[in-house]
Amino acid sequence: MIVKRLLCPERARRIPEQFSWVDHRLVREHRFKECGPEAMALYLLLITVGDAEGLSYYSDTALARLMRVDEAGVRKARRDLLRADLIAYRKPLYQVLSLEHPVTMAVTPQRGNCCASIGEILRTATGGEA
Repeated sequence: MIVKRLLCPERARRIPEQFSWVDHRLVREHRFKECGPEAMALYLLLITVGDAEGLSYYSDTALARLMRVDEAGVRKARRDLLRADLIAYRKPLYQVLSLEHPVTMAVTPQRGNCCASIGEILRTATGGEA
């Protein structure tokens, strides 16, 4: 029997204010921006089958069957969701993460479209004066 435990207790999922398990911030904050359709399908499946804390432990084989993709598609979808900071995963356990801390991306000339340090953001915002 699999013992379920929160992988990130500080990010335990809670019902959002608008009383929906599918949080509107997924769209408002562009959380799926870098995710393909399989990742979105996997996310929907994980929030559907997860318990009150967002935990589930479906195998890649079972997820592939439910999503109607191959197991490589499940693995790619999982990587997309991990990169988007929407789930935690430690085989065989998934945790759908809280969206309490929005993902922020900064565009800087030095780094292009990726994360930047606070110093780089301030220098860019102040025209190099920070």
